[in-house]
Amino acid sequence: MSALEPAPVSARVVAAPAAGGATLHGTGALAATYAEDLLLGTVRDTHLAISGRVWGIVNPLTLGAGKPSQLVHDAIANGIYRSLGQGLRGGARVLEVQDRKGRGRRTEELRFGRHVTSVVNGLIGDRLTEDGSSSAIRMAVRDGGHDVPLTPEGLRAAFPQATGQVVVFVHGLMEHDEHWDRRADELPSYGAALAATGDWSPVRLRVNSGLSIAENGVALAALLDELVAGWPVPVTRIALVGHSMGGLIIRRACVVDTGARDPWRELVTDVVTLGTPHLGAPLERLVHHGAWALGKLPEVRSIARILDTRSVGISDLRRGVRDEVARLPRARYHLVSATLGPTVFHPLSVAFGDLLVRHPSAMGRSGRVDLFPGASTLHLPNTDHFGLLNHPEVHRKLKEWLA
Repeated sequence: MSALEPAPVSARVVAAPAAGGATLHGTGALAATYAEDLLLGTVRDTHLAISGRVWGIVNPLTLGAGKPSQLVHDAIANGIYRSLGQGLRGGARVLEVQDRKGRGRRTEELRFGRHVTSVVNGLIGDRLTEDGSSSAIRMAVRDGGHDVPLTPEGLRAAFPQATGQVVVFVHGLMEHDEHWDRRADELPSYGAALAATGDWSPVRLRVNSGLSIAENGVALAALLDELVAGWPVPVTRIALVGHSMGGLIIRRACVVDTGARDPWRELVTDVVTLGTPHLGAPLERLVHHGAWALGKLPEVRSIARILDTRSVGISDLRRGVRDEVARLPRARYHLVSATLGPTVFHPLSVAFGDLLVRHPSAMGRSGRVDLFPGASTLHLPNTDHFGLLNHPEVHRKLKEWLA
């Protein structure tokens, strides 16, 4: 299969999630498991590596006189770490039993719980999915903090004022659907503002941002098939808006062939990306190289292991999505970037971009590379990455672009 051919649909990422999601017990069990595996393991390995280095210097200088002290130290240290590990594993097992019995409040019922779930999925969501964890997020349309069934009845209940023009919002890494409500005390969300025109029906999605961009692209394509098929009125136009990683997921979805009789891709007129690292994110590159360097030293090798546990979704940000994904021929592309400095050439902007994504990457343009020739663009000075989630200038441009 060539890079520009539609990708096959993967059954794994559209499989049903655990019923009801995790309880607070299940979330606690997950925290205890990773605390034992990563945090305690990191402290233990770092401690023993440093002490081993010290004893390696002391013993030759004292002709082995320090060896008995080393044996006592290591025995005590290993005993303490072993006891702490057993306590964390035992606590996790007790909490897992309670979670399987469905006891306790669901994590999803709390706004803070939804934040935690999204962050955890961004960090290790690929493992949670592989393990069949009840904490794993399944991509879904959201309304009021709940998944919306993609049936005519479910969609009609969630969108009683549905129009034929649908604007779909896809969030970024470790975010969730409610992140679009940032600055809600000052500004309506983008979706609410577009809905007020009477022309557009806003639809927010929640994704497992720890999965690969390719897998999420397949899941999004399959979801949009269901959304269009079950929508209360015939869909005549689709606009796709993605923040950060969400823009990459959208671009991947646009080349997935699900085999639908009426492909939703033919209805897409506009694709808007907000701070999307089309050419990659420098922070992920720094983490990647940092993990490699730390892994060379025994004293900090365990810290490198923590960095290496990051999800495949995070790793995908190192390169972004370049020319291997074609543009939709009928869609207009609109690119928004932000910089911490007042201009794109300011030293702060050149070094850090919007804090996470640099201006050239958000524009898909660097050197001879230009992924979006002819695209509409908007640059927001003195703005960080998350300021793009609700900004007055983006409001103005969205109304203009989607008119």
